[in-house]
Amino acid sequence: MEIRQHEWLSASPHEGFEQMRLKSRPKEPSPSLTRVGANFYSSVKQQDYSASVWLRRKDKLEHSQQKCIVIFALVCCFAILVALIFSAVDIMGEDEDGLSEKNCQNKCRIALVENIPEGLNYSENAPFHLSLFQGWMNLLNMATKSVDIVSSHWDLNHSHPSACQGQRLFEKLLQLTSQDIEIKLVSDVTADSKVLEALKLKGAEVTYMNMTAYNKGRLQSSFWIVDKQHVYIGSAGLDWQSLGQMKELGVIFYNCSCLVLDLQRIFALYSSLKFKNRVPLTWSKRLYGVYDNEKKLQLQLNETKSQAFVSNSPKLFCPKNRSFDIDAIYSVIDDAKQYVYIAVMDYLPISSTSTKRSFSIWKERMLVLQKNKRITASLS
Repeated sequence: MEIRQHEWLSASPHEGFEQMRLKSRPKEPSPSLTRVGANFYSSVKQQDYSASVWLRRKDKLEHSQQKCIVIFALVCCFAILVALIFSAVDIMGEDEDGLSEKNCQNKCRIALVENIPEGLNYSENAPFHLSLFQGWMNLLNMATKSVDIVSSHWDLNHSHPSACQGQRLFEKLLQLTSQDIEIKLVSDVTADSKVLEALKLKGAEVTYMNMTAYNKGRLQSSFWIVDKQHVYIGSAGLDWQSLGQMKELGVIFYNCSCLVLDLQRIFALYSSLKFKNRVPLTWSKRLYGVYDNEKKLQLQLNETKSQAFVSNSPKLFCPKNRSFDIDAIYSVIDDAKQYVYIAVMDYLPISSTSTKRSFSIWKERMLVLQKNKRITASLS
């Protein structure tokens, strides 16, 4: 054991010196190391090639994405353009026989029509106007294309002795349906009318408005549009009593398509509510008002320069640019310079909170006008 240990000790320094000397000498690369280096270099080159290919593919991918974005943006722009085009058409309204503010007729003839109850006689000096019955018959005799009527009452065919004018009017409407003249009628759903049913069987288009569902009210509008040229607006509904026993007053505009352009949109609004039990949250642009108390229609009535606009109520039925009835009344009062004469059938503004508020504002404005402008106010 000791000798072995001594031999190991005497040999270790010498062998260590030889190992150190060998490490300090430059050695030729062995074939195995050469292959390893070549493989390593080849691997690096392959990785570099793969990296370059990946970068080129990434560039192509980004280029494709950019092209997709550009195409998507163009499609969106095209869709927006189409929407704007249709929106512009929508603003112009429905067909309306090509009517527009640029080509409509604003040189109109106007006539007052009234019905004087039987047994009521005025003095010889009292003004005389065309009878309501004759005014309506004149409009129907002029019809060649269409007759649109909104009325709250439809009771023309009655057995009462004074109902002969109503029966003649009913017969004339039946005659028009057989002449391929388009007849459109709007009424309150509460109207149980045999006249409407008979006209519907003959081809007339009848629309019932459920005013009770809309605002717990009733339809009170009364107007006619004939051939998109002539207009009647007044207090009378198609009822035999309005042609004999009631005091009614109205106005007829002849050859006044500019006014028709606006009034037709109210008729279209009523017609759009067919079979609906609620008013839409937003109205179509084709139902927007054309004229209002801010932008009045400039026209000539019997060679006299005039201004006009159509209002509506309730507020629920007033789309953009449509004047509310009470605002129209305020506008007329505010524009008065000499007098305000008012004729109404019912004058009891205590039925609802909104009516009370409107009446108080109305009364306040009348008092201010009387005080500041010395305007004569008369209520009949």
